[in-house]
Amino acid sequence: MFFIFDVETIPDFEFLRRVLNQPDVGEEELLLQASEELTRNNSGFLPPMYHRMVSWAGLWVENNGKPVQKVAWNGEDEREGLESIFDTLLTYKDFGLVHHNGRGFDLPLLTYRSMKHNMQMPMRLNHYDIRYRFSKENIDLMDEFSNYGASSYPKLKHLGYLIDVPFKQTAEGNEVLAMYREGKLPEIEHYCYEDVMATYIVWLRMKYTVGDIPLDIFSNLNERALSKLKEIQAG
Repeated sequence: MFFIFDVETIPDFEFLRRVLNQPDVGEEELLLQASEELTRNNSGFLPPMYHRMVSWAGLWVENNGKPVQKVAWNGEDEREGLESIFDTLLTYKDFGLVHHNGRGFDLPLLTYRSMKHNMQMPMRLNHYDIRYRFSKENIDLMDEFSNYGASSYPKLKHLGYLIDVPFKQTAEGNEVLAMYREGKLPEIEHYCYEDVMATYIVWLRMKYTVGDIPLDIFSNLNERALSKLKEIQAG
């Protein structure tokens, strides 16, 4: 069984104020300073340590690609959100993971935030099957398509362009903070679920491309997935 998931976050402003020793500056100025001092990339996107979770969404799928159950959470209480995703992961003993940049962001984020709240994560997340760099139980699409960094890392939206499927129609990642400030937590969860479905569709196409599933099974699952994606995008 695989868990395809995505996490949505906003900057942890309280933590940033302590790290930068800037208790009184406004949030926008704080973000500007943080992007200059704490990032290692050209985008200015903060590393996972400096974020807090406001939503997550996941889809349980069987090894053959058949979807089983959708689960999600959004809210202000981050500890509640962590408890929710960890309880979900305890549904199956030997689950695998599928994500896009989960190794680089989502999984480190879960570790950092668990430490902050003094929580214990499911033991499976520290198992060799998950931690091993080239694991087939912890599938990061960025690694799969770049041959583990030998080539360039693809954006999820561009993978959608490649296979003629429109992704990210409800929002973009850089819009999450603005949505949060407007109190649109359910909309953030909805956007998160679209990313999960996009990840699922790309993973499904990849599994067919490399010969892991036959054409008849792929065609059926892909048609259903595309229909679900259109439903999500329609709101």
